[in-house]
Amino acid sequence: MEPLFEPKPRYAAPIAGDRASQADPGGPDKFQEQDFFGHQPNSRNELPDPEPLLINLTRCVIEVLAGARELDQLARWVTDDVYKHLLKRVVLSARARAVKGQRAQRPSFSIGRISISEPRDGVIEAVVIVHTKVRARAVAIRLEGLDHRWRASAVHVL
Repeated sequence: MEPLFEPKPRYAAPIAGDRASQADPGGPDKFQEQDFFGHQPNSRNELPDPEPLLINLTRCVIEVLAGARELDQLARWVTDDVYKHLLKRVVLSARARAVKGQRAQRPSFSIGRISISEPRDGVIEAVVIVHTKVRARAVAIRLEGLDHRWRASAVHVL
């Protein structure tokens, strides 16, 4: 017994004279979603001075790792990868404090020298020296200009 109808393939091959099939899928008329909805990079002259952000971000990162500040307060200024990296560090710091029987407290420190370099337009790489009573630490930060503001794409406390 023969079927009453032949099912059409779900994605049929284009018809030879069809205009849509002749258009170049990657051509200039093709809508690129990332061009409109993704992060838009900015040049250095479209962005504010990065030094105040570097100071405040360094201060906040040190306080987050000490348990005196919530990591969520930094979410706006860091990328998702940096947030995940800092979250791991926060968990490790909290475990270390729990093992030692210490409670979280606001650290006492001062911001030292800031060294800034610009490897390309719209990107800042900086090292901020942090002085405590016991030692000095370095915080390496990479800022990228996205959507007319700086966002930290890398933060490492050394």
